[in-house]
Parts: sequence; C-alpha cells; structure tokens
Amino acid sequence: MNILELSLTVAVSLVGLDPVENLVHERVDLIELNHCYDESGKHVFDQLIFYDWSPTSRVYQVLAWRLVKRPSHVPQYDVQRDDFVLTWQDGPIFRRVRATTFRETWTQHDPELVARANLPKENRRGLLTPGANTWRQ
Repeated sequence: MNILELSLTVAVSLVGLDPVENLVHERVDLIELNHCYDESGKHVFDQLIFYDWSPTSRVYQVLAWRLVKRPSHVPQYDVQRDDFVLTWQDGPIFRRVRATTFRETWTQHDPELVARANLPKENRRGLLTPGANTWRQ
C-alpha cells in the first residue's frame, strides 16, 4: 500500500465508509492539469481534464473535467504500473482515475470549453457514476 492509498484509507475510515466499496476506479487515455490565466496573466483557476482517444476523429476527446480544489489533486506517476493515478473525493464518492498519459498546460483560454466545439458537453460519456459498474478499463 503506497502513501496515497494509506491516506485514502485513513480518510475514508474517518467518515465511516468502506474504501473498497465506495471507490470508483476507471481508466482514461489522458489527464491534463490545466492552469488557466486571464488576458493580463492573472491566474483564474486550475482544472483537471479527462480525455479518451477517438480513433475516428483522431483527437483526444474530453470526457469530463473537475476544478482543482487542493494541491494534492495532481496525478502522480505510478512506477509499478507505468501510468498516472489520481485519487480524490469527488462529491459523495471517492475516485481513482488512471491514465497512460499526463500533461500539464498553462493557457489563456479554457481547453475544456474549446473542446465543446468538437464534442458537445451533452455528448460526453463523463466519469463513471456509482452503481452497476465501478471499474472501467
């Protein structure tokens, strides 16, 4: 068990949830940590954008995004699995998202908004919701 898993287990124990039953696992192709700035260079927000590769369109398509609320909400490289992993509390559930690729960007536009031109928000699959399937590979 690594330090991230231990921290999650402790946090979940404190609120009385079973970490195995309430942890939603999924895999995406790319996680982007985006730092968005306004026209004058003032920091506006940080966000995580989750993408899957579309072989048809030959581009990464946005699945979902989340605002970064804590500095710990940054994907970490997992040497053993050779991928990037991010575990956090997302509203009432805990998520663990793994990606083969990670990138960090600094922009003066919102890439998630721009991506809506190619794939409207209502057509995105989104991140998993608890229920029938809590693991997506």
